[in-house]
Amino acid sequence: MSNESDSDLIFKALAHRRRREILDMLKDAPRTTGMLCETFVDMDRCTVMQHLKVLEDADLVIAKKEGRERWNHLNSLPIKQIHDRWISAYAGHALSILDQLKNDLED
Repeated sequence: MSNESDSDLIFKALAHRRRREILDMLKDAPRTTGMLCETFVDMDRCTVMQHLKVLEDADLVIAKKEGRERWNHLNSLPIKQIHDRWISAYAGHALSILDQLKNDLED
């Protein structure tokens, strides 16, 4: 993450349930935009494309055009950077608190 505005874009992208569902699908394998549209039958193609645009702006999805198809690939690096900055630091602190609690209870 190069700066705060980059992390804001990532958090904004992850805030919507549909965008998280798209990322979950791309975790398994790249998908064309058409494949994603077929999966989300309750959304029109334009809405799916808008969600993909937010994900691309956050650098969570990389789109590659092959002929007439647009393949969407997951870029998990920004999620790892969020984890490294926010989650792992707090998880370590929580583990030390639990360890102290365990020691207190055993005494």
